[in-house]
Amino acid sequence: MGLRQNLAWAILAIISYSSVFAAPQQSSNVERNIQDIFNTNPSLPPARGGFAEVVTPVPIGASNPLIDFTSISGKTSNCNCVPYYMCDPSTNSITEDGAFDGFGVIDIRFGDDDPVCPSSVDVCCAGNRTREQVLNPTPLEKRPNQPRGCGIRNVGGLDFTLPSTTQNEAGFGEFPWTVALLHANNFSYFCGGSLIHPQVVLTAVHCLLPHAPGSFLIRAGEWDAQTTRERLPYQEQTAKQIILHPQFNIRNVANDFALVILSQPFTLADHINVVCLPPQGASSTAGTTCFSTGWGKDVFGAAGKYSVIMKRVPLPVVDFNSCQSRLRSTRLGSRFALDRSFMCAGGQRGVDTCQGDGGAPLACPIGLSSDNRYQQSGIVAWGIGCNDEVPAAYANVALARDWIDQQMLGNGFDTSTYTA
Repeated sequence: MGLRQNLAWAILAIISYSSVFAAPQQSSNVERNIQDIFNTNPSLPPARGGFAEVVTPVPIGASNPLIDFTSISGKTSNCNCVPYYMCDPSTNSITEDGAFDGFGVIDIRFGDDDPVCPSSVDVCCAGNRTREQVLNPTPLEKRPNQPRGCGIRNVGGLDFTLPSTTQNEAGFGEFPWTVALLHANNFSYFCGGSLIHPQVVLTAVHCLLPHAPGSFLIRAGEWDAQTTRERLPYQEQTAKQIILHPQFNIRNVANDFALVILSQPFTLADHINVVCLPPQGASSTAGTTCFSTGWGKDVFGAAGKYSVIMKRVPLPVVDFNSCQSRLRSTRLGSRFALDRSFMCAGGQRGVDTCQGDGGAPLACPIGLSSDNRYQQSGIVAWGIGCNDEVPAAYANVALARDWIDQQMLGNGFDTSTYTA
């Protein structure tokens, strides 16, 4: 699974920074080796299978199911292929007032050569369980003892759980603060971000440098990029204003913090919510397992494929000095200096963020474990390759909290939305 926006200019900026400390011959070798790894053309369109693939909305209703559907494999027959929320999960699970909490386990079977139903959220439903109206689980705000406020993770997802997550798939609505940044002309995905206020998104400067406010959209509430049949639909807004951190350094990508003020606020819902932010100067404990979320590539470069379903990558926090030592053991060289505006996470082979998810949040648990509350400790910035045993660098949000607060207040927004 991948989640890191290794733009060519960003990597070359890091090379330039490290070359200040390196001998000329060492610098030349480092630059050549890094270019061999990261030589990509960021103007190329994303690989098929992600947001670059146009999705045509499918009307949802009783007039549209596949009646007496027989699966391609022939293992299942005499059923209606309908969205899960139009299939009674059992004959006695629905109370008179329609209140219930979810649909149990659903096998999304996405990407199988022999799918039972054509959409990831469709199920093969027996005729006596097929409903003509949408079944809506009890909204979270009406459930007893439900935590309120920012950063509430819907562990396992809303509505249903997945039987297995072999590709680190997130559940539907599990990380409701994660948003996608899409090119306005073709809806292709280019970066991630997080909602910190209904009308404000936190992302990375390096994602926004090539973009004017009217050139991209922000999508919240997305899960599967190849269907519009989720029970709760995504929402989209345009950008009204971009605010870049004044100390962003294009040479080493330091202070990679940016805010996007939206033209209109998102309507918060079960699957769309804000994340908490850490206090100024707070530090994340090494070894803490955090999650980075988004739709980035599985491997770097042209061979990589963008994710279709949102992924969640569990990543341990790595202390700053250990991270710098690991980076110095790479082609960056023994004199490479990691800027103090970064924190690090990861370092486990095969579990990493990757290309396509710059700006995506790294969220860490806080407070009581029963609350499932998270704060955004990092913003996906850069790293050496994908899926290697080298931690990735994340913009350290705790070092920008005061700046974020200043920008929010200066633009008339309440900072309490992201304060735990």
